[in-house]
Amino acid sequence: MWRGRYRRIVFFFSRVLLGLVAWELIAPAIGLGGWAERTRSRRLRRIAVRFRALALRMGGVLIKVGQFLSSRLDVLPVEITSELAGLQDEVPAVAFEAIRAVAEAELGAPLAARFAAFDETPLAAASLGQVHRARLPAADDAPGALVDVVVKVQRPHIESIIETDLAALRTVGGWLARYPGVRRRADVPALLAEFTRVLHEEIDYLAEGRNAETFAANFKGRPGIRVPKVAWSHTTPRVLTLENVYGLKLTDHAALAAANIDRREVARRFNETYLQQIFVDGFFHADPHPGNLFVVPTERGFELRFVDFGMVGRLTPETRAGLRELAVAVATKEAGRIVRAAQKLGVLLPEADLALLERVEARLLERFWGQSIGQLADVSFQEMRDVAGEFRTLLYDLPFQIPEDLILLGRTLGIVSGMCAGLDRDFNPWAQLQPFARRLIAEDTAPIWEVYMEKLGALGRALFSVPRQAESVLKQMEKGEMVLRMPALEEQAARLELTVRRLTGGVVFAGFLLSGVLLVMAARPWVAAPLLVGAAVSLGWVMLAGRSRRD
Repeated sequence: MWRGRYRRIVFFFSRVLLGLVAWELIAPAIGLGGWAERTRSRRLRRIAVRFRALALRMGGVLIKVGQFLSSRLDVLPVEITSELAGLQDEVPAVAFEAIRAVAEAELGAPLAARFAAFDETPLAAASLGQVHRARLPAADDAPGALVDVVVKVQRPHIESIIETDLAALRTVGGWLARYPGVRRRADVPALLAEFTRVLHEEIDYLAEGRNAETFAANFKGRPGIRVPKVAWSHTTPRVLTLENVYGLKLTDHAALAAANIDRREVARRFNETYLQQIFVDGFFHADPHPGNLFVVPTERGFELRFVDFGMVGRLTPETRAGLRELAVAVATKEAGRIVRAAQKLGVLLPEADLALLERVEARLLERFWGQSIGQLADVSFQEMRDVAGEFRTLLYDLPFQIPEDLILLGRTLGIVSGMCAGLDRDFNPWAQLQPFARRLIAEDTAPIWEVYMEKLGALGRALFSVPRQAESVLKQMEKGEMVLRMPALEEQAARLELTVRRLTGGVVFAGFLLSGVLLVMAARPWVAAPLLVGAAVSLGWVMLAGRSRRD
């Protein structure tokens, strides 16, 4: 059973990867780029349809992958997000008898003995568990105690399913890690190890209950935010009983309008909660898909309610300091400070050209800072090509990497951005970031004498380094080792050389292929075979001609 599941997942992703290589790399190299461009939309939709069918049939980790992709409205093409959106609601339910068996084994008694009522129809079916409405027995001596609750019960055999899915993903990750461009920017095994750790935490419902209480404590006294209380008397590692706080889904725009709830205000409050979670608390809800977020009308407007705290992120003080520095830098439009914050966060490779990065950041801030999500989405493809052409050296080098401790944060911010875009196309994240950054500056401002001492120290270090640098330059000149580099000219020469090599290889490939096809048509396949092999070899040489230079 588990071996067959493993093979199906690996086979699916291998087909996708081979298809992407064929259409996005090989087709343009042999002059079929236009055809690849025209058929891209249809191909992406076909991939999304196949993945959705696979995820619904198999469940487990694949559902989580699909839910994440469906939320990336701000990045991924609509062909993918629209097709996968149904995964938020279409997770097939487990038969109630199987759920009953798990719950009763965990609670040590029949459901009728522990609950006043238990709805057999699931309220929600998730990838790892299933939620049912229930009622706890009323306690006469405990006024205000929880009565209306929801009970989250793990799916049967979920541990084995997770281990099988993760083994398949590790196989696919191993393929990706062999590509130098991926290997130098991300430690794929470490990222998968982090993902594995998070999933194992997510199926520990005792830990999830503690996470909910931590989140509630962080937002205590904050109007408009609500977190369900935990009924610890009915909670075990595989059964979690919580206060019922379900309401309107954040993505049910028609229901929000019917309840006279301003979607723009929902987007603003939702984004604001994540500013606090990330930059202040260092503890954030890392699975904010639509099934985990609800809006409930109140006399003062509405409440934003969070559920499902199985997946949370924790930021070290060092990481949080780097993120605060980044937030202030973006809000104050300081390109150099953005680069320094990226260094502090470990996002940049050691050989990154910091001066070039600063110029890129300055250019992007000048062009895009202050625009709404809708305006950013309307930026023309030609303008993006112009910006890419202006900084093509950076795009060739891509001096970035993915630190292990930022993988959950990146995933979460991607979902939050997509959700805000869906709620309000004119949502402007800069408008919230600026006042928040002013608050961070006020909290982090050091005494004036410390600021001056830091500047004097930097000036002293610079002055002391001048004689050493001058001595090094003079020694290089004496030995004849001084080299004058002209990056733009070198790059143009390298690109010209690469073009000539690829053109030569393309001519050889076309000759072998045409000759081989003619011989096959002439019923002489034994003669055509070596020519077709030669065509494959020459095509591979064309594809790899410039890899060593870029990697």
